Amino acid sequence: MARELKKRSEAAREYTWATEDLYASDELWRADFEKAKTYLGVAEKYRGHLADSAEALYDYLKGADELDILLDSLSNYSSRKYDEDTTNAEYQAMNAQLMSFYSELLAAFSFVEPELVAVLEETYQKFFEEKPELKLYERELQRILRKKEHTLSAGEEKLLAAAGEMGRVPSDVFSIMNNADLRFPVVPDGEGGEIRLTHGNYIRLIENSDREVRRAAFEGLYSVYDQFKNTSAALLSGHVRKQVFYARQRKYGSAMEAALYWNEIPVEVYKNLIRTVHDNMGLMHRYMALRKKVLGVDELHMYDIHTPLVSGADKKIPFEEAKKIVYDALEPLGSEYRSHLKEGFENRWIDVYENEGKRSGAYSAGARKHPYVLLNYADNLDSVFTLAHEMGHALHSWYSNHTQPVIYSNYKIFVAEVASTCNEALMMQHLLKNTGDEKERAYLLNHAMDDFRTTLYRQTMFAEFEMMIHEMAERGEALTAEVLNKKYYELNRQYFGKDVTVDPQIALEWSRIPHFYYNFYVYQYATGYSAAMALSARILAEGESAVKDYIRFLSGGNSKDALSLLKLAGVDMSTPEPIEKALQVFAGYLDEMEKLAEK
Repeated sequence: MARELKKRSEAAREYTWATEDLYASDELWRADFEKAKTYLGVAEKYRGHLADSAEALYDYLKGADELDILLDSLSNYSSRKYDEDTTNAEYQAMNAQLMSFYSELLAAFSFVEPELVAVLEETYQKFFEEKPELKLYERELQRILRKKEHTLSAGEEKLLAAAGEMGRVPSDVFSIMNNADLRFPVVPDGEGGEIRLTHGNYIRLIENSDREVRRAAFEGLYSVYDQFKNTSAALLSGHVRKQVFYARQRKYGSAMEAALYWNEIPVEVYKNLIRTVHDNMGLMHRYMALRKKVLGVDELHMYDIHTPLVSGADKKIPFEEAKKIVYDALEPLGSEYRSHLKEGFENRWIDVYENEGKRSGAYSAGARKHPYVLLNYADNLDSVFTLAHEMGHALHSWYSNHTQPVIYSNYKIFVAEVASTCNEALMMQHLLKNTGDEKERAYLLNHAMDDFRTTLYRQTMFAEFEMMIHEMAERGEALTAEVLNKKYYELNRQYFGKDVTVDPQIALEWSRIPHFYYNFYVYQYATGYSAAMALSARILAEGESAVKDYIRFLSGGNSKDALSLLKLAGVDMSTPEPIEKALQVFAGYLDEMEKLAEK
């Protein structure tokens, strides 16, 4: 009989996150929601009067901070409760109510940026002199002024803001379909029985040493996505065309430029990543050739690229042991950092195991009360690395929230993957350093090389696909399932090389990737990975001085632009150098693994 998932009500409390730290009950959340609604009436007080005086501007900005704090708790509670069980109608409704309210807020306050960009810079300087407290907001006001040429009239901004709720429909529908509606077939579990295929157990099955288990999981997953490929294409096309529409209305050169502009990242940084990875595609192809040789297969299929090359070295790692591994591995970051890590482990920051209806994947949400980490822990080494990764996000949020004022406490997406991946890099070095077993070392090297494959190469491939489909939409080309499948399949052939049999099912992978609805997000996994490799190497080589710089980076929030914050920590992402240095590490792992494979 196939094993089914537990219901949320059956989850052990100690392995669930403490949403009661935000609100002890849904009723308290609703009371704060009503309080937040009163801010809609505040909008009219400031409309047309933001720049009347330094005092008026300061009062508005302080009020905006207070609203931000309130919304932080509201959104984290409703989103965390929804993600616990996406089939729960009550939390679906709460989440939808809040999203609708966001659209109302955006519409009500849509006059703010048009009014602020119309203020002369010398007027701001005068305001700063009249009210020194206003200097706190100088960087934010400068960032808004930077958008002057992309800011529309107050009426146009209100119209676009009001359309925001409709604009979220493609991503909302995809999320519901992907997390709540899709039901996958029963497949072999690798232990002589059967199991219902889910998002959470797919990786474990695709890594199984039994090739038939891997093939069944791979084909079973994509057989379901194939049934919905036209719907998925329509949703993704709708999202892409929405992004193109907004970019054009705001007079950006492209949807990519629009997405990167607010994060103060030049388009060249994105294109430089793709170019540098293309220049080093031979390393990826070399790894695939090694994988084919070690596995001893005539054809290396897409369902063969996840399974470990070294059999018998993987072991079951319970969650309690995983916490100890991560804690020990992060010793180079110092006692203060690890005290906050321990606080998260002991005070239910983490929702650990998969349950029926729970959101797939993993993430960290940086709530001001404390971060919340979602896992679907599977008792393997990958899950341990995921724990290290997400706690890197969590501690980045903790430092930013506890160091910066509200206005600068949210770090930009560009640096979001740096701290998480730095944790993973430190953990890998810790594990390699503490093993004397050649087989275990080979297993870890394989894991490290897979990190390069999945993060630096695969995420760059995702980024290239995202760039391609937006450019197609900008040229007026149709984004049908047939077109998307063809483009995605061709990219896989390019990235994986001649030693891989690129199965036709992989052409559908685009239809299950939620990050394609995040607006040019995925490239930052690859840039962040490269920066993290450089930072972890410096921390291990220099010790305390490098850790101090790193903590300054973690504490920086949005007090400077992302590239400048990374430079403070010793990494310049405006050049190809960090990517090239990361790929040199990959080459070193390959060299060692190829020698071990000869033994």
